[in-house]
Amino acid sequence: MGNGFFSSLLIAGAIQGFAFNVFTISKQKKVSKVILYLNLTVFFLSLNNLQAWLIDKGYGVNNYFIQQFEVPWYLLLFPMFHMFLLHYLKVEDRGNRVLSFFLAVFFIELIVRSAFIIHSYFFTNNLDETFIQVYERAEEVFNAIIGIGIISKSAYLVFKQKELYTFITDYDDIYWIKIFLKLGGLVLSFWVFAIFINNITGRNWAYLPLRLGTSMLLYWIGYQGFFRYRIVKDRISLRNHLINEGNDKNIIPDRKKSPVTKHEKDFDKIHSYISENQRFLDPKLTMNILADELKMSPSHFSKIINGQSSSNFSDYINSFRVEQAKKLLSDSHFGNYTIASIGLECGFNSKSTFYSAFKKMTSITPTEFRKMN
Repeated sequence: MGNGFFSSLLIAGAIQGFAFNVFTISKQKKVSKVILYLNLTVFFLSLNNLQAWLIDKGYGVNNYFIQQFEVPWYLLLFPMFHMFLLHYLKVEDRGNRVLSFFLAVFFIELIVRSAFIIHSYFFTNNLDETFIQVYERAEEVFNAIIGIGIISKSAYLVFKQKELYTFITDYDDIYWIKIFLKLGGLVLSFWVFAIFINNITGRNWAYLPLRLGTSMLLYWIGYQGFFRYRIVKDRISLRNHLINEGNDKNIIPDRKKSPVTKHEKDFDKIHSYISENQRFLDPKLTMNILADELKMSPSHFSKIINGQSSSNFSDYINSFRVEQAKKLLSDSHFGNYTIASIGLECGFNSKSTFYSAFKKMTSITPTEFRKMN
């Protein structure tokens, strides 16, 4: 199996990458910069894998220049991912110099490689490729250094400069990006190892698992990025729409009967406060936070909720959220928004939690509810 197995994975990955490009672009009426740079990241990876597969299979033409002209497509992965990250986090004004630098390096490397090929063809005996091979190794080491530099820059932004992207954290915890950067650091160490082994032994077997790991990681970030961005875009649009339309704050009707006992009066106070201030929209809301806001002890607060609502605090808050979700899902104005974005905008902290709570309280899924309305 060996090389044949990895070779099959390379071409399968390349095809998947091109299919991803077609799918995501065709879904957009207007391609945003986030989607553009995300697609370019996957596109250049796919080109790199396709080129590696063609070389591995020996599919070439009888032209010396073309046979020796291996394009470093992988170099463009780094700035494209970095630009995607900057635009996703809405700090895009910080990346133009990085993109210009990598594009300049890419074209300079193409020119230098061409010069070495021409030198080998016209000015050496028996087409000596020694200079080309030395250049290729030096080029890869240089590209690895600047590639590690830009990934480190991206990681520093995500982990150490959170104050620069506070806006996006209202809609996405970007945990998936943090995972990608950590795994990306591991894959980059594989690259350094592969370069070392290749320079010592002259064999490129160490690149096979590297290509597989890189492909899986980047295709994963491609699909994650596309769907996450769609949810974030929907949530931003949805929130702005609700603000502009003056969203009805009284999601759950006031209780019919007038409060008599102290506990009933306190519950009425809690109920009105949550509804009128839309506190249920906060996915980080806890019983202690709410009790503190209402100047009640947590134990008294808990006793009131459990006794008056006949449910625990979590289910009680989720009842507000489900009512809000039902309102939005049954409104044709929100028909183009994803169900996940609606659930998250209603205060749920994940799609799975939303679906679980919705079905528990309505006996049907959000998807089924939307189809019925």
